[in-house]
Amino acid sequence: MKIFNTMTRQKEEFKPIEEGKAKIYVCGPTVYNLIHIGNARPMIIFDTFRRFLEHRGYEVNYVSNFTDVDDKIIKKAQEEGVDSGEISERYIAECKKDMEGMNVRPASTHPRATEEIDGMIDMISRLIDKGYAYEAEDGTVYFRTKKFKEYGKLSHKNLDDLEAGHGRELKVTGSGGKEDYLDFVLWKPKKEGEPFWPSPWCDGRPGWHIECSVMAKKYLGDTIDIHAGGEDLIFPHHENEIAQSEAANGVPFARYWMHNGFLNINNEKMSKSLGNFFTVRDISEKYDLQILRFFMLTAHYRSPLNFSAEQMEAAEAGYKRIATALETLEFRIGKTGTTEATGEEKAKIKEAEDYVSRFDEVMEDDLNTADAISVIFELVKFINTNTSEESSKEYLAALKDELVMLTDVLGLSFVSEETLLDEEVEKLIEERNEARKRKDFARSDEIRDELKAAGILLEDTRAGVKWKRV
Repeated sequence: MKIFNTMTRQKEEFKPIEEGKAKIYVCGPTVYNLIHIGNARPMIIFDTFRRFLEHRGYEVNYVSNFTDVDDKIIKKAQEEGVDSGEISERYIAECKKDMEGMNVRPASTHPRATEEIDGMIDMISRLIDKGYAYEAEDGTVYFRTKKFKEYGKLSHKNLDDLEAGHGRELKVTGSGGKEDYLDFVLWKPKKEGEPFWPSPWCDGRPGWHIECSVMAKKYLGDTIDIHAGGEDLIFPHHENEIAQSEAANGVPFARYWMHNGFLNINNEKMSKSLGNFFTVRDISEKYDLQILRFFMLTAHYRSPLNFSAEQMEAAEAGYKRIATALETLEFRIGKTGTTEATGEEKAKIKEAEDYVSRFDEVMEDDLNTADAISVIFELVKFINTNTSEESSKEYLAALKDELVMLTDVLGLSFVSEETLLDEEVEKLIEERNEARKRKDFARSDEIRDELKAAGILLEDTRAGVKWKRV
């Protein structure tokens, strides 16, 4: 299996620290609001990578954090007049709902920054003892960037160039006592109304970068196999993680670095000021979140991806093409009177196994999900061409199992149309009618949305409500 290593800028054969096992850390969201579709891309990409590793027999320890103490969380809490913990708890719960909708499996561990403060204080103390960090007069602790000689090796940035033209990116406003412009914060003093923890330097809270270093170390070890995230995190976040982790632990931090490309909206960068900022929850009001997942996998993860209504409609059509093939197989399995496969059918089953080999081959080439989807479409065409209601149950079931296995590796789930029985649909429609009579339009809309999610389309006519499966 080959993956593109951001550190070396080339594809490399994946060789884990321990044979048959993979230790992966993926930077998670800062939980101050609903997650947006930019957050969704790394969640979906690296969940798919994890699934494929498991498909290939690896035992995966997958750690993805929640940053639950941050300026944005504090600001949101102050605006609402509540404790910052209430904000983070609320949006962790909402994030998990969206992850479930996108079929992103829970991590092996979802550590929270606020629960790992002791480990952060220990690592900062070690860095001070080794001369890599120092305390300023106000209690702020900084990392001596220039003391770490390999600083810039991930982002391929030169320290002199950073100092001349990009130092502003690392500057911490409102903090004095820095020895060097490029030094970054490990610990900062509390401000009025902010959460804080006691430390040897002052009552305060950690800097952002130290959080991930400590959580990766605690749950995966001093050296991990793969560290992943969006390419916007390469500098300064991941660069700083490397510096402080390797300075503290004395060993390489991660053997491979994987980064997904940016997500644009109608060929523009997503931003609230442009009015093109979409949360995952926004998308769920128009599309099943499985369509969003399918869309995210239609391009190579390192490529920039453009989100648009047209692209989502194309993704929906592709997703439904696979769903229809599965539904047809299920229908034919239920109707056929033949049990055992014929000799010709057994040969076809053997022929279809080639699609699995090709799927694995493209996925092993740096997680090429776009080509993997193309292989699945070829399998769908094979199924549509080579099955009928006269096919045997054994043959149909074998093809269905193969298709389900490959789509499951991509994290794509397909709900059978029979999930809601006709009588259940009629019961919900009757409840909706009663809600409308009571002018409880919120419940009426809720039922409509529930039915839509189950593939039931309602049409209000003069003769009453008509419905159909779509």
